[in-house]
Amino acid sequence: MSDRHTQVVIVGGGQSGLAAGYHLRRLGVDFVVLDAQSTPGGAWQHTWESLHLFSPAGFSSLPGRLMPAQPGEEYPDAGHVVSYLRDYEKRYELPVQRPVRVAGVHRDGERLRVETDSGTWRTQAVLSATGTWWRPFLPAVPGRGDFGGGQLHTVEYRTPQVFAGRRVVVVGGGNSGAQIAADLAYDTELTWVTQRPPRFLADDIDGRALFDAATARRRALDEGRSDTGGVASLGDIVAVPPVRAARDRGLLKTAPMFTRLRPDGVEWADGTRAEADAVIWCTGFRPALSHLAPLQLRGIRGHIPTTGTRATAEPRLHLLGYGDWTGPASATLVGVGRPARDAAREIAELLKGGR
Repeated sequence: MSDRHTQVVIVGGGQSGLAAGYHLRRLGVDFVVLDAQSTPGGAWQHTWESLHLFSPAGFSSLPGRLMPAQPGEEYPDAGHVVSYLRDYEKRYELPVQRPVRVAGVHRDGERLRVETDSGTWRTQAVLSATGTWWRPFLPAVPGRGDFGGGQLHTVEYRTPQVFAGRRVVVVGGGNSGAQIAADLAYDTELTWVTQRPPRFLADDIDGRALFDAATARRRALDEGRSDTGGVASLGDIVAVPPVRAARDRGLLKTAPMFTRLRPDGVEWADGTRAEADAVIWCTGFRPALSHLAPLQLRGIRGHIPTTGTRATAEPRLHLLGYGDWTGPASATLVGVGRPARDAAREIAELLKGGR
């Protein structure tokens, strides 16, 4: 199979890859989107059944196309997001190829070489938009290998019916932990453990305020002003309706983090124990960057140092959608548009200089 050529390769066909593709198309850049998934929708097609956005549809949109409201839902569910992304990809005729798995990105003289399971691409720039969903994080808790019950991460949780009548420990004080705990609070013997007492945002605060807070923090830091604290200054958990309902019924009480797992459950530092049939780890993610390993750019915490979205040590590489280090709120639907635009413009300037 002969090598293929394009100006830009986007790795990842979820929300970040599509937003970048939208802006590159408007700039007249030749590009391809390589998506490992077999169908459109990115990670949203793999979430738990009850997951809802933190913001109304009108405040959860990618550039150029408002997300339509979902009938009967103030906050759209994951299925509605998948439909929106599918429509977005089709509407803008974005050149997505799937399923294509990228094995590695390599320097190759004046070009970058993208090795995939369906051949090689040679390109002048790469935009990585693989997100974090594909790299769940599990903490090294003593006894984790000794526990005799089931263990799963957020990415594997789907529905509370599987756990009805069972003793379940949910670990994690963020939004995923709160939403899954609320899901399980009615029909299981639930123990919700967190590193610190959960901090619920005010009931009238949703993703709109979080995006504004993240943007204000980034602006303050860029201008040399004091850190505003960003989203963390407001709280940890958005009180979406299912979480609010369980909380108000007194079903979301928490315990501190246990110190070890035992074959039949968990144990705290004071010797207190709780039996458990299953542990659900809502303990976050790390950036999925293994395809960039050949470039040897990793810094602290697995991050690649960036200036904006551009890799500091490799100007032909941009990273988008991994968190605030690649743009304020860039891991959200509404937040990815601005850094996607900036990345596309910078890539277009790079291409002009390389002609």
